[in-house]
Amino acid sequence: MEQIIARMFNLTAWTVPIIILAAIILPQAIRILREYERGVIFRLGKLLSAKGPGLIILIPVVDRMVKMDLRVVTIDVSKQEVMTRDNVPATVDAVVYFRIVDPIAAVIKVENYYKATSLIAQTTLRSVLGQAPLDDLLSQRETINQKLQEIIDRQTEPWGVKVTAVEVKDVALPDSMKRAMAKQAEAERERRAKIVNAEGEFQAAEKMVQAAAMISKEPIALQLRFLQTMREISSEHNTTTFLPIPIDLFTPFMKGPPKA
Repeated sequence: MEQIIARMFNLTAWTVPIIILAAIILPQAIRILREYERGVIFRLGKLLSAKGPGLIILIPVVDRMVKMDLRVVTIDVSKQEVMTRDNVPATVDAVVYFRIVDPIAAVIKVENYYKATSLIAQTTLRSVLGQAPLDDLLSQRETINQKLQEIIDRQTEPWGVKVTAVEVKDVALPDSMKRAMAKQAEAERERRAKIVNAEGEFQAAEKMVQAAAMISKEPIALQLRFLQTMREISSEHNTTTFLPIPIDLFTPFMKGPPKA
């Protein structure tokens, strides 16, 4: 009986350290990566490979894993002071969307891919918008966004970073420039109104000339127009009395004096 108790005591003495050792080693040896995660494995400081998703087995102390997220990341580019090509000061901000397509390059070719991409986005934003006039900055937003995306993506491609979109969010102008643009827009609207009014007068005169030519060919048309006007006026509730006079009485005066 004493031997059995001694064996059990010895077994317990060995089991407890094994359990403690397993509790320490297993979390370092077994890693589980999600579908959107990849693990870059280094063995004794040397690059091994990129693994995942799923269960990853590591050698404790020997292997080290750097976890990378492959989902789209958003960078909010802070407001930047720029001077447009036509020497107009403006304050702009933007948002950059990117994701990692090569986890190994994102780990070994750049120290901090997020910070590096953010800084490149800021400098590229100032450079590109400084080469564009104010009118293009306000009206050609899609073209500028596409150009920003191409330049930033070309610079971050060696790092395994793919820029999917760049959007300029807001363009803030000085108050003096806003007032000048408002005056310009008002003058443009007045110009268009005058042109429309002139075109209307021209069309009305053209129609009146056509009507006069038609009436000169058919004098009875003037009498019909006179009667129609009397009908329109008499339809209103008033006490005015109209006495129609035949137009033929005025025919000698309309033809002018006889020639000698």
